[in-house]
Amino acid sequence: MKKIIRNVAFGLVGLSVSAASVAGPEEDRQAFRKFYENRFPQVQPIGDFQNGVYSILPQAREQWEAIEEFPPYELAIEEGEKIFNKTFANGKSLKDCFGEDGAVREQYPHWNKERGMVMTMELAINECLEANGEKPLKYKKGAMAAVSAYMSYNSRGQSINVEIPSDDPRALAAYEDGKEHFYTKRGQLNFACADCHMHTSGMNYRSETVSPAFGHATNWPVYRAKWQEMGTLHRRFAGCHNNIRANPFKAQGEEYRNLEYFISYMSNGLEFNGPAARK
Repeated sequence: MKKIIRNVAFGLVGLSVSAASVAGPEEDRQAFRKFYENRFPQVQPIGDFQNGVYSILPQAREQWEAIEEFPPYELAIEEGEKIFNKTFANGKSLKDCFGEDGAVREQYPHWNKERGMVMTMELAINECLEANGEKPLKYKKGAMAAVSAYMSYNSRGQSINVEIPSDDPRALAAYEDGKEHFYTKRGQLNFACADCHMHTSGMNYRSETVSPAFGHATNWPVYRAKWQEMGTLHRRFAGCHNNIRANPFKAQGEEYRNLEYFISYMSNGLEFNGPAARK
């Protein structure tokens, strides 16, 4: 463990030195991608990072591919389809907000200039419900994870294409806030997202191999064997905070939306392939 901590500290020092010469988000993204290309040269093509930890573990990948033949998230997709097509009391449905099949994953997250904030797909789903007189869904699991699974499934093959508008400095500020969150140590264990998912990615904490952060935004929501159910990205954010003994932030609050904005931008060009199954 001491060796791991020393390596993390050394890596973060190197990162801070190189960050001083970085000009902006696109340079950040190129450096982020290059880090993983150098760390895992066996991952070919680069787009395979969309498969998370299974892109770097051949044996585990075989087991995962077998699971994918009868994926545990199929029932969630079916449930999500019913929710998506359910008629509201006013005669409308989610289709009136997101189109006939809800295949809009590539549109999120995005910067909403009028409101000065990052919009995520789950936030948009609840805003559609509330605008039509319906009750909002809880953000971490259950019906929200199901309808998100349906919409994500119909969006498979779309690519992440997050933009940071140059004409609105608030968008860059949101990106920088998400970036700071990713690299800031917190909690009793004094860990940052980058400690696990960059500098010790591919290594084991107990029996678990740490996944690369490059590609983290592609596959949500997921069915986790640990959960025995579906969960959203912000549920996983909260779980990571709990693991390092830090107080989690509110799901779909500004902190997690900005973090999603950052990690999604880092994975620009990779394909959405959610929902997914993970350990």
